[in-house]
Amino acid sequence: MVRERITNRIFNDAFLIPKPEPEAQLPLQSFYGSLQPVEVDIGCGRGRFLLARANSCPHLNFLGIDLSLLRLRKIDRKAVANGLTNIRLVNGDALRILTALPPESISICYVYFPDPWPKRRHHVRRLVAPPLVDVISKTLVPNGIIHLCTDHHDYFSAMQQVWRRDQRYTEIAPYIPPPEEETDFCLIFKDQGLAAHRCSFQKRIPSIIDAKAHLD
Repeated sequence: MVRERITNRIFNDAFLIPKPEPEAQLPLQSFYGSLQPVEVDIGCGRGRFLLARANSCPHLNFLGIDLSLLRLRKIDRKAVANGLTNIRLVNGDALRILTALPPESISICYVYFPDPWPKRRHHVRRLVAPPLVDVISKTLVPNGIIHLCTDHHDYFSAMQQVWRRDQRYTEIAPYIPPPEEETDFCLIFKDQGLAAHRCSFQKRIPSIIDAKAHLD
């Protein structure tokens, strides 16, 4: 039981798992009650998408990653209230957490509305960049999928380019979530008349990568 100083509220942390030590691997499957495919929501925010997805897919396990411990604890409470046992949450930097996951342990990754860092001098802070591609490539199972979404047109173009240039992936039709899985950001932008740009990529199996490289 932990008390958050900024709110003076007590949290039980039912589904929060400890962040990995430096250079240590996170024994992901050991935190779940059943061995099921795992999907990861990177930057899960308030958790609207994560909670809805976990509720509609009890045959899957879910991991939510976010920098805000307070937001994760609110998601934790909602998961408990809704009887969801297939969610685990971890607080920390996405790249560090993903690097600690076992190789080929994730079936799908979601990156929805990451900070666009619109100023050019801040572009180096963007999450969707070659380092993320590399770490997700190691974490995804063969034929695993990454779904991306943003309201920022320039960032969307950059997202597409960084994944299209990598021969380990092939572009597929974007995942269009049902209304109950739309994130809080998506609902805000829809109310403002702004579009959500989506793209998805699938990790190729090694034989296909080798064949394409040979042809090139």
